[in-house]
Amino acid sequence: MERFFKYILPLLISIVAAVEFYQVLMRYVFELPVMGLDELLIYPTLWLYLLGSVNAAREDTQIKANVLDVFLKTDKSKLAVRVVADIMSVVVSIWLTYWAWDYFVYAKTVWKESPTLYIPTFWAECSLFIGLVLMTFYSGWYMLTNMRRLATFPAPVKES
Repeated sequence: MERFFKYILPLLISIVAAVEFYQVLMRYVFELPVMGLDELLIYPTLWLYLLGSVNAAREDTQIKANVLDVFLKTDKSKLAVRVVADIMSVVVSIWLTYWAWDYFVYAKTVWKESPTLYIPTFWAECSLFIGLVLMTFYSGWYMLTNMRRLATFPAPVKES
């Protein structure tokens, strides 16, 4: 998976940057607006956003505010708080994935098209469900990993 993200994320951001550059160049330098570029840009932008989030979940590098770590003294208590946070993340991810599934089914059923280019919007809309499924998977993975670490955490050594 690391190889996939290593290549797809830079490719998507390059596409977004190139299309935006082209649009700015055409609109403001040549004063020739190109119709449909905004529509076309939605596809790589949504996939970039969701796959970037999946990559952060995969690497466990999401932005976190570990405020309680300042007040906790032991590594075990910090790990216990992390497990609670992981459980809440998984619960919220499952809930959001459930709603994204409903939206996925709706988008597939309705099969809307973009107004100018007539591209099926399903290909952008499905990124939400796919991204949330993967984020839920990785969140669950780290939750189980941290639960195992907490269960096997060494007991403190008592001095005699």
